[in-house]
Amino acid sequence: MKFAIYAQTYKPENRDIIEQLIHVIEQNSGTLIFEKDYYDILLKESVIEQQYNTFTNHNDLEENINFFVSIGGDGTMLRAANFVKSKNIPIIGINAGRLGYLANVQQQEIEALIPSLFSNAYTLSRRTLLELKNPAQETSPFDINFALNEITISRKNTASMISIVTHINEEFLATYWADGIIISTPTGSTGYSLSCGGPIITPDSNCLVITPIAPHNLTTRPLIINDRSTIKMKIDGREPQFLLSVDSETRAMDNETIIEVALASHTVNMVEFPEITFIKTLRNKLYWAEDRRN
Repeated sequence: MKFAIYAQTYKPENRDIIEQLIHVIEQNSGTLIFEKDYYDILLKESVIEQQYNTFTNHNDLEENINFFVSIGGDGTMLRAANFVKSKNIPIIGINAGRLGYLANVQQQEIEALIPSLFSNAYTLSRRTLLELKNPAQETSPFDINFALNEITISRKNTASMISIVTHINEEFLATYWADGIIISTPTGSTGYSLSCGGPIITPDSNCLVITPIAPHNLTTRPLIINDRSTIKMKIDGREPQFLLSVDSETRAMDNETIIEVALASHTVNMVEFPEITFIKTLRNKLYWAEDRRN
């Protein structure tokens, strides 16, 4: 089996994670390929001495790679999805961050769970992606137009609200007067959308969530829609620009820009072990229905 290894940064406290991961994979006769920038850091820090093959982008990932391993937090998982894109390489998240909701394999679980991959003792959780269909410029300001969690519109350098004229499948929905709006996938429902009062949605649900950010209207609430819908938004405000975010990347856009968001044509697969399913993670990480009586 071949494993692609990726992390955004290297921290000395993560050395044991890397060494443990390499040891377990090679002990089970697996092979490794590293993202080039991360590999160079590991060599510089003397974390590894053996020579490994490397990759730099989506095109470098060979079709025979069995798993893509992301070391870090949930933000690193989001970038991992951008490397994999439409190649359907399953992603595994090793948590070296804080909460680790998407990257839910803890360091102490590496030796127990990674061998399960070699015996096919895992399942795949298919995750839908959002695509930014119609950014302002003819050339998109984003390197990658896909979001695993959410696409967000928010105010820029002002305390004033912005107005967001919103249509679903060409039918007028509402004009949101708010600090912004979040279009979230089921995967992203446990992220920014949740913090703004949105519902938690299981990953296999075929829907999207429209969650306003601090709306100035008591009747405005999060809305769940079919994921085959196309959402169009036109933004205005006192400032000449607003902020548009695709997961963790943000760009300033001019007012009056029409933003179009729809489901992407491809999905990503995340590895799920019996010991750490979505429901178990919901209870353990977000303390779902925590009650002293239980």
